[in-house]
Amino acid sequence: MSFFSNAASTTVGASVNTSATAEKDIEVSDPPTDSISSISFSSQADYMAVGSWDNSVRIYEVGANGQTQGKAMYQHQGPVLDVCWNKDGTKIFSGGADNAGRMFDVTTGQATQVAQHDAPIKVVKWVDAPQAGILATGSWDKTIKYWDLRTPSPVATVTLPERCYTFDVQYPLMVVGTAERHIQIFNLTNPNTAYKTIVSPLKWQTRVVSCFTTNPVNSGFAVGSVEGRVAIQYVEEKDAQSNFSFKCHRRDATPNAKDQTLVYAVNDISFHPVHGTFSTCGADGTIHFWDKDARTRLKTFDAAPGPISTTAFNRTGNIFAYAVSYDWHKGHSGMTPGAPNKIMLHSCKDDEVRKRAARK
Repeated sequence: MSFFSNAASTTVGASVNTSATAEKDIEVSDPPTDSISSISFSSQADYMAVGSWDNSVRIYEVGANGQTQGKAMYQHQGPVLDVCWNKDGTKIFSGGADNAGRMFDVTTGQATQVAQHDAPIKVVKWVDAPQAGILATGSWDKTIKYWDLRTPSPVATVTLPERCYTFDVQYPLMVVGTAERHIQIFNLTNPNTAYKTIVSPLKWQTRVVSCFTTNPVNSGFAVGSVEGRVAIQYVEEKDAQSNFSFKCHRRDATPNAKDQTLVYAVNDISFHPVHGTFSTCGADGTIHFWDKDARTRLKTFDAAPGPISTTAFNRTGNIFAYAVSYDWHKGHSGMTPGAPNKIMLHSCKDDEVRKRAARK
């Protein structure tokens, strides 16, 4: 483990951004040195883990006024593609392009390898199963593996129809999005077999899936694609009439033309832990908050000076973190020197995230 060199902290008002939203939002000190792939908050306290293409996972403490302090850092041998916490907030897990899943013990400061795939690990999620917690890892080797941390080998391996691009868990629901637009839905009481397999309701490549955080009676998930579109999808046929999709993260090619012909990827979808509303962020540098039940937009952030690569709410939903960072949607040629690479913290007001009255 290496502690951050200067233990710098930022406080409210320290940000130098000029836009109305960014003036209020606080920039995290000592950010990663390359693109930011993932952000995850502990479910026990305001600690934030951040994975980056600079091969590192950084852990920050977030103070009451939004000031941040780097607490620890550990390394992969390739870009880190995802991070998550276990339920009790004592362990951080990460997966990367080194094909390895690693665990960082917050109490001892030690990092150890706990998972292995034959290709980069794109997603890591903690499954808070009733008997014992399990780490699930999804890879471009077309498998999901489940790991009991007490044993070195996976307790089970699920073969997917294609490379794993994204998955999310709200126990007992797990939804997996792969290449070629396959979506597999699992009931984790029977984790080795897909409960249902569908083709994405969106016509273009799946970028992200995210499970609803509230309302277990009508379980479902949101899907975001590279073509500026989000679908709300329910698991059971009885709720199918509530499925819908909508366009977002688009711009007019010429000002005021209202043609919306510039189309951007939806990079991340984060559901609010209390209200069940959600955020979308995109390669266009914008963030929106939405209410799926009222089918309405709650808030639009001022456009950032670069793509928004990843987002996360903290455990109470009063802090929203987002990364302004190159998302590689234009490949290597799109990586311009001096491009912004920073994490911002937004203090959520209740009316931004609370549900509206549903439409009749």
